[in-house]
Amino acid sequence: MVRKPVVSTISRGGYLQGNVNGRLPSLGNKEPPGKEKVQLKRKVTLLRGISIIIGTIIGAGIFISPKGVLENTGSVGTSLIIWMVCGALSLFGALSYAELGTSIKKSGGHYTYILEVFGPLPAFVRVWVELLVIRPAATAVISLAFGRYILEPFFIQCEIPALAIKLITAVGITVVMVLNSMSVSWSARIQIVLTFCKLIAILIIIVPGVMQLIKGQTQNFKDAFSGGDSNITRLPLAFYYGMYAYAGWFYLNFVTEEVENPEKTIPLAICVSMVIVTIGYVLTNVAYFTTINAEELLLSNAVAVTFSERLLGNFSLAVPIFVALSCFGSMNGGVFAVSRLFYVASREGHLPEILSMIHVRKHTPLPAVIVLHPLTMIMLFSGDLDSLLNFLSFVRWLFIGLAVAGLIYLRYKCPDMHRPFKIPLFIPAVFSFTCLLMVALSLYSDPLSTGIGLAITLTGVPAYYFFIIWDKKPRWFRIMSERITRSLQIILEVVPEEDKL
Repeated sequence: MVRKPVVSTISRGGYLQGNVNGRLPSLGNKEPPGKEKVQLKRKVTLLRGISIIIGTIIGAGIFISPKGVLENTGSVGTSLIIWMVCGALSLFGALSYAELGTSIKKSGGHYTYILEVFGPLPAFVRVWVELLVIRPAATAVISLAFGRYILEPFFIQCEIPALAIKLITAVGITVVMVLNSMSVSWSARIQIVLTFCKLIAILIIIVPGVMQLIKGQTQNFKDAFSGGDSNITRLPLAFYYGMYAYAGWFYLNFVTEEVENPEKTIPLAICVSMVIVTIGYVLTNVAYFTTINAEELLLSNAVAVTFSERLLGNFSLAVPIFVALSCFGSMNGGVFAVSRLFYVASREGHLPEILSMIHVRKHTPLPAVIVLHPLTMIMLFSGDLDSLLNFLSFVRWLFIGLAVAGLIYLRYKCPDMHRPFKIPLFIPAVFSFTCLLMVALSLYSDPLSTGIGLAITLTGVPAYYFFIIWDKKPRWFRIMSERITRSLQIILEVVPEEDKL
């Protein structure tokens, strides 16, 4: 049952105040003496924070998106500029989120900031489209790359069957869901290990590429801005592919309440992570072009594998394994972070109450994690990678742009708000303007995907009035909802979070 929320305010130290009334009686909410409270713990240290950001950013994007960026720019030189600009824009967005995360010390990321600034309706629309479209599509995109790369060594001489990719992908998604349901600590530890695997995969590409440059292999950089047949109307799609590859810098803000000393940890983790990723991405793309020309890159379905086969000999078989582990880490980090968004939205009354409950022993938001599984499976078997990427980008960057624009609004409405980390105002202004400009131009360059995205986004408006505002639902509906919630509590062994003192 979805509860009617209380509109949040900023007047109490920057914290949102949700509705705590109207909850169903919890099962076993009173813990025996000596037992820990049932609540999410602050277990995200600086190293784990960096691993969440880097581990989520470096996933499928750098191994898939070079093709998308080049295809929509038309030249090597322009594609490299797009990669650098996307890195700078992502840094601007990350710095903006660092200020928001240290000022509003609550989990939930985009959803929380939109709720704080613009109110419950746009916040509900945000979480509605995140649950139905963005997160299942993003997980499916990353997981498909995992499935392709993990099977690559077994299909060297032939094309990998599409069904095999999707079946392996489904197994990977299930493993990630189980891992995040069982233990926060183990999920974080595995994320650290996988982050090092990602950096190794990047270095395996960069080091041979630098050696190629030293040898004078620069033929693909001659006339770098010539030969392009694309026009400026396709640049938004190139930006989408580039920004998708950098996407993930905002995930630490989804788990703010679980971060140790967030006022220091969040800005430092974001800055360190973005410097590492931006340098790594630009050097990786340069390395690709030392060995693969533009035409060959466009024909490759697995750019990193094509590169390694030409330079690394038999060792090239290790590259797809590292890339698959990289994608798995991105899946793990994304599910870990976004499950907290659903948890917070449920706590605010915007999603069914069961999603704000925690496992009594494992202290994980079990329902908020597993709700993603069926939705991701549907997305996985119903669309191709390119359409999924274009589709989710429109909706994602629309709301991220709005959230960052909210930072500018808070500067003027609440000038005395406590801000441990404060950035120059031009940074959020440039970032939010760019995001909204890309969204507007995408309506022209790819009207079908963005039109579908806009249509599904707008379905959140009637859903808001039906599920949230309308409080005279039939008695049978309320009884059925309560019974379903209590049954799921018993099956999943979950209860509402105990108040934090």
